[in-house]
Amino acid sequence: MQIIKDRILVIGACGQIGVELTTELRRIYGSENVLASDLREEHPLLKGTGPYVNCDVMNKEMLHVLVIRHNITQIYLLAAILSATGEKNPALAWHINMQSLLNVLEIAREEKLHKIYWPSSIAVFGPTSPRTNTPQHTIIEPTTIYGISKYAGERWCEYFHAHFGVDVRSLRYPGLISYKSAPGGGTTDYAVEIYHEALRDKEYTSFLSEDTYLPMMYMPDAIRATIELMEAPAEKISIRSSYNLSAMSFSPKEISASIQKHIPEFTIAYKEDFRQQIANGWPQSIDDSQAQKDWNWKPQYDLDAMTEDMLKNLA
Repeated sequence: MQIIKDRILVIGACGQIGVELTTELRRIYGSENVLASDLREEHPLLKGTGPYVNCDVMNKEMLHVLVIRHNITQIYLLAAILSATGEKNPALAWHINMQSLLNVLEIAREEKLHKIYWPSSIAVFGPTSPRTNTPQHTIIEPTTIYGISKYAGERWCEYFHAHFGVDVRSLRYPGLISYKSAPGGGTTDYAVEIYHEALRDKEYTSFLSEDTYLPMMYMPDAIRATIELMEAPAEKISIRSSYNLSAMSFSPKEISASIQKHIPEFTIAYKEDFRQQIANGWPQSIDDSQAQKDWNWKPQYDLDAMTEDMLKNLA
């Protein structure tokens, strides 16, 4: 009996998550089995590491041909317009975030693909959700177009699984912090920018107030969580909308204090902008006990471990 090797397509491979996820997938499954794609030019960190194509996920026919031509069996759909950027053009954010997912789900159904990964976000929660230890199942009334599109996407994922048997899996990412690629227009971007500016200027002006607590995660944990979820046996997956995922929660004041342990002269100032309103509607901490129970999720990095690693690598 011939074992068919999984052939993976990563859509949005040049984004903040995509670069590191593609790199890790290539390490695990072999470079030739992971096809990276994006609308933009290939990211410098991906060049020479494996196959790359320009692909517009909004063009369903073109995407369908790509899937068939390359014998794709799994798709990771990472293309999206994020929270802060989405508020500037809500109609475009809705159109791209929804239609890209529907295109992929339809192709997965038609071609009977093995697995689909699509990320959701803590942005699905709104001011009426419990702020601390936000449960897996709770009141969900998002107030940003990003959150609305992610919540609608969760319902589509569950629908395609229930009605067509599509093995689609998802995580509600907290704010993600990485030194390898630039932030992509999210409300939690300050926690990436602050490290760059601490090293360069020894000062930072935060667009969130000093005591704004948000759930955060270091990128290595996020990549590992994504792959662990995708490698878990189907019978272990009890959530087909999107799993809560958690690692740490901190405020701008606390991340500043963590940086000062390494750069004592670093100073922080505060000048709130429209992103403060977005953050005010989001949880301060997340209950991810379902992910722990179903596929043994456990983060490895806390704030100080992340700060040390970020500063070392950026320097």
